[in-house]
Formats: sequence, structure tokens, C-alpha cells
Amino acid sequence: MTEKTNPRMLKVWREAHRATVRSDDPDLTSRQMSVILSVYMTEPPHTVRGLAADLNVAKPVITRALDTLSKKGLIKRSKDERDGRSVLVTRTVKGAVYLSELSDRIVAADKSVPLDDE
Repeated sequence: MTEKTNPRMLKVWREAHRATVRSDDPDLTSRQMSVILSVYMTEPPHTVRGLAADLNVAKPVITRALDTLSKKGLIKRSKDERDGRSVLVTRTVKGAVYLSELSDRIVAADKSVPLDDE
């Protein structure tokens, strides 16, 4: 590891991931996680074009992530009433619960890794 590496934060991240793997929550790829976090942590409206720009990836990358997230019930897609060519991406209760539980696991992991563990 380099001088800039923060071993404690990596250990927190590892512990949070281990807890997620042990849970019944769906496994999400890094791209899917980035999309859901963008939808839930930034102000709407959210579109495929806007999410692609935010994450600096191609629109098909977002579309594939949204396909999975919507099948899992973590987001919802609907036609934009003002622009029929555009699809709006919205939050769901299931997605909010998923991220709340993830947040709880991250907090628990942060508490479980000693501060002087660097």
C-alpha cells in the first residue's frame, strides 16, 4: 500500500461488504451501486442521459444497470410526460430500505474497526 492509502477505510469497506454478502440483500455491481446512489443522493429528476453524464459513462451502461435495479425493485422507470422520448428514473421504498440497511452496515463496520488500526 502507498502512503496515501487509508488502511482503516479499506477495512471498514471490507467489513461492510462482508456484512452485505452475508445478508439477503441483492448483490449489486459497482456500476449498479453508483447508479442507485446517484438516484437517491442527488436531487431529481433523473434521466438516463443525466446519469450517464454524472457517472461519465455511455447511456447503454446506465440502461443495463437500470434494467437490473428495476427488476430488483430498487428504482422505477417511467415515461416523462413532458418529453415522451425521455425516461425518468425514480426512487422506490424498497430502494430506500436497501440503502438504509447498507448505511447501517457501514456505520457498524466503522465502529468495529479500531481507530488506531492504521
